[in-house]
Amino acid sequence: MGSGSLVMWQERTLVAVKPDGVHRRLVGDVIQRFERRGFKLVGMKMLQVPKSVLAEHYHDLQKKPFYPALISYMSSGPVVAMVWEGPNVVCTSRAMIGHTDSAEAAPGTIRGDFSVHISRNVIHASDSVDGAQREIQLWFQSNELVDWADEGHRSSLYPA
Repeated sequence: MGSGSLVMWQERTLVAVKPDGVHRRLVGDVIQRFERRGFKLVGMKMLQVPKSVLAEHYHDLQKKPFYPALISYMSSGPVVAMVWEGPNVVCTSRAMIGHTDSAEAAPGTIRGDFSVHISRNVIHASDSVDGAQREIQLWFQSNELVDWADEGHRSSLYPA
């Protein structure tokens, strides 16, 4: 195995169940999908997200007309933030959650199955490896992430 594949095993992404997903009791469904896919949960917390964190997280959208409504919505209720680890987890998680617009999200994706409107689309997942690193540092302290061995786990991602 080359050194490039070693890095792949350590890829991490931020996944956050948004207030509508928490209110609709979808957190367990989201966790189940990521676990069944073979990804490893290394951090999780429920929080009322401070507006300062949201402002930094959505910094690129500050000039968009929907920005005030987005910040209001994301601070309207609890969010469950998670860090998942595994090979190609950033790209795979984006495929698992589906298109931002629920009308275009494919059936079988999280948004395709659960989202009702583009502004209430249940879940966030980092869109790049660099973005994931930035978001994880924003949402989690390093002592909130747990490196744990899962030698006994058998799946297509972690062959024996």
